[in-house]
Amino acid sequence: MHTIEFQKRGLPHVHLLLFLHPDNKYPSSTDIDKILSAEIPSHQDDPELYRLVENHMIHGPCGILQPNSPCMKEGKCSRFYPKQFQPQTLLDSNGYPVYHRRNNGHSISKNGVIIDNRYVIPYNPKLLKKYRAHINIEWYNQSTSIKYLFKYINKGYDRVTAVMLSDSDNVAQNVNIQNDELKEYLDCRCISPYEAAWRIFAFPIQGRKPVVERLYFHLPDQHNIIYEDHDDIDDVLSKPTISDSKFLAWMNTNKDFDEARNLTYSQFVSKFVYNKRNRSWQPRKKGYTIGRLIWDIRTVANIQYPTYREACFAMGFLQDDREYVEAIKEAKDWGTTNYLRKLFVLILLTGAMSKPEEVWNQCWHWLADDIAYQYTKSTINSEVQINDDTLRNLTLIEIEQLLHINQRSLKDYPTMPYPQDINLTSYLQNNLVLS
Repeated sequence: MHTIEFQKRGLPHVHLLLFLHPDNKYPSSTDIDKILSAEIPSHQDDPELYRLVENHMIHGPCGILQPNSPCMKEGKCSRFYPKQFQPQTLLDSNGYPVYHRRNNGHSISKNGVIIDNRYVIPYNPKLLKKYRAHINIEWYNQSTSIKYLFKYINKGYDRVTAVMLSDSDNVAQNVNIQNDELKEYLDCRCISPYEAAWRIFAFPIQGRKPVVERLYFHLPDQHNIIYEDHDDIDDVLSKPTISDSKFLAWMNTNKDFDEARNLTYSQFVSKFVYNKRNRSWQPRKKGYTIGRLIWDIRTVANIQYPTYREACFAMGFLQDDREYVEAIKEAKDWGTTNYLRKLFVLILLTGAMSKPEEVWNQCWHWLADDIAYQYTKSTINSEVQINDDTLRNLTLIEIEQLLHINQRSLKDYPTMPYPQDINLTSYLQNNLVLS
């Protein structure tokens, strides 16, 4: 999948996410080195690639070499450059790659500063030679990265909410401003001439392959009906197709095609395509798609219960704090780690949990997912790892910070653990002090 975005200077760039074949699910360091490089090539062996890396794939200089670089935040590079020299590619304990950056003497002069392999942005030599532009290539193989990758690719444009007042408005804070979201979108989004031309010509903004077909299911006479605000309800209800749905059409197709009876609902889209105009499924002639189907939430341990309430009892939602554990567990598949911590704090503030310490013990590692990564990236030695006790303590400090915003503390919950051995006042002022 990919999206097209436009830089503030107007030029387009693409964010592209590729999934490798399942055979490459657990690649070796050699496999990773075949895809990308984080080193300066030899000027004698490949002068073309050397010039391309020099012009497009060097970060900075920053750090001690250039403390006033835009990437510098509080005396450190926000992109964690320079990296450490690494004799060979390896995977740390969290599954993240540490690319090989040999101290082989290769260097580049940029802005009068000598740059070595520690400042090279990972790239693919073939793609760099083909497109002759900045192409940052990264390798990910962690399920925890999925949320970040998809959110980053679809993050959208930078926006700002602004209010324009005339000179006659003496007291701006007393002006009652009503937010018109549509007006804000039109007024506060920067559109360059290149993007305007791109959209006028209807060039694609995003793409995804294979196509994902969303499959709905419903109870009898409870399917969704879509209509406009100005439509007459009687006219909508009198349409011949009002009682049709994708789910019911699937049932009817099973009556007409023998092949359909051998396919589950989620497998159905591999052989049939849905015609929205006729509201019917027809045999697929070409292409490929993936079906999505929500599991029957009344089925627990392969037993289908007659009511949703009985299913909740079977899962223990109405008897203990398991519903909160499951809520956090479900949210971890799509929410950021910071969101999960806020969710835990919200549940904690409501006082609904009978044993919050039990929920914490079962969920804390989901709330700490990004802390281990930030710790590893922010330390001078990338091979330094964080143990569970320190990770749990740092996560408790994050929880304490969120409670502090709501004028509460973990001390208000006697059964909950309280962070130790870290200056909380300093930490609340400087989020995630990890060194």
